[in-house]
Amino acid sequence: MTQVWCGIPVYNNAGTIADVVRRCREQISDIVVVDDGSSDADLRQLLKPLGVTVIRHAANLGKGAALMTAFGYAAERGGQYMVTLDGDGQHFPEDIPRFVPRLSPDAILIGARREVVGTMPQASLFGRDFSDFWICIESGRAVSDTQSGFRAYPLPHVLALRLNSRHYNLEVEVVTRAVWAGLRTENVPIRVRYMEPAQRVSSFRPFRDNLRISLMHTRLVLRQLAPIPHRRHHSSDYREDAKTRSCAKNTNETNPLRALRALRAFAVNLLKRVWAENSSPLGLAAAAGLSALLGILLWPWGVIAVTYLAIRLHLNKIVALAALAMCVPRALPEFCARVGQCVVRVGAGPGWTRFVGAHIVAFTAAPAAAVLVYAVARRFQERGK
Repeated sequence: MTQVWCGIPVYNNAGTIADVVRRCREQISDIVVVDDGSSDADLRQLLKPLGVTVIRHAANLGKGAALMTAFGYAAERGGQYMVTLDGDGQHFPEDIPRFVPRLSPDAILIGARREVVGTMPQASLFGRDFSDFWICIESGRAVSDTQSGFRAYPLPHVLALRLNSRHYNLEVEVVTRAVWAGLRTENVPIRVRYMEPAQRVSSFRPFRDNLRISLMHTRLVLRQLAPIPHRRHHSSDYREDAKTRSCAKNTNETNPLRALRALRAFAVNLLKRVWAENSSPLGLAAAAGLSALLGILLWPWGVIAVTYLAIRLHLNKIVALAALAMCVPRALPEFCARVGQCVVRVGAGPGWTRFVGAHIVAFTAAPAAAVLVYAVARRFQERGK
């Protein structure tokens, strides 16, 4: 009984799918191709000489729906893992052996595009960073290339997740929900080829699919804000590293100097982890912008809201608290009141003018803080490369 399957969702890729399947067959014997309502060819006839399973959706249901069909088909036949890749020729099936030795029942392997043949579109670059940022907000896990379709899934755990998406957003949702469930995510370096725009066939619809992804992230963020524990399917998540265990052990030693050194090492490691949390330019900008917004609007109680959101949304605590500190001065309410007096009618009460002024100041200062922090972080990131 074969445990490792290959799943390929296809929509109108008749020009490339036969070559992709042929090359996949050289790596994995059991392959299921899900034709998601293609209209450019009869894939059953086209792929018949290659001896692979082809399942056809009568209508185009979305890439996520095609993946779910492939997952279910392989699982019913004893499959424990599924390697997925796109049928448009973008991925190299020869990279499948990079995944197989690292298969694990508690990990999703994501192909990280390390070697790019051709030019990656700017929209893909932004989409990758945007998706990575939101998954870090939702799960607290820094995961790279979360929009890559070249992956390996542990089928029993993935099928147990509560996945609501059925389009391109499923590949993003599954990462967040897997982390919530206690699964690990690991990157596997892969190659990727980008055709010239005239040769590229893509079923991704920028407006519609980006809207779906944004709405999906909104639902996940709202769920993360709720102080309700996530249901966990596996317990291997967030293991204590060896240095932390060593420090904990050494603090029990009778030698005061050794205990002091261990405590100092623990504090340094903790500070490094806090500083590294969600430290991408987008993550730091979000921490600064949100902290400035709430610190001004909710003065002097903004510290409560900022602290809660920083914990629940895994924001960078150092940057959030630094931005909040800029909103502490007692002169802030008076400044907001003066700003409010410039736009409201004469005779309005002090509470109303302060309310209006606070919103003007907050919605001006927050984007400015976010842009400034993003620009600085981006500059340091580029220098560090």
